[in-house]
Amino acid sequence: MAKTSKIAKNDQRKKTIGVYSERRQELLEIIKDPNTSYDEKREAQKKIAKMPRDASPTRHRNRCEVTGRPRGTLRKFGMSRNTFRDLALKGELPGIKKASW
Repeated sequence: MAKTSKIAKNDQRKKTIGVYSERRQELLEIIKDPNTSYDEKREAQKKIAKMPRDASPTRHRNRCEVTGRPRGTLRKFGMSRNTFRDLALKGELPGIKKASW
């Protein structure tokens, strides 16, 4: 089980990303647009730099919903490989069974 503080911090990052996502997307479109002037692009870059660091989506970490483990997370199920295997072997995940050939 991961530290509760790490899980809480990651949840806070997710909320921050949601708050700033629209504004950040608008500024990124200005930066990527080839028709905007150099000064406008610089201004947009400065505005993005003034946003909180946690507003960047790359700072969010995919974690297991059950244990909070940060590595080996299966996106489709939202849990770590260890938890997935345990629940699958117990038969608690519908439609999932161990392969054998």
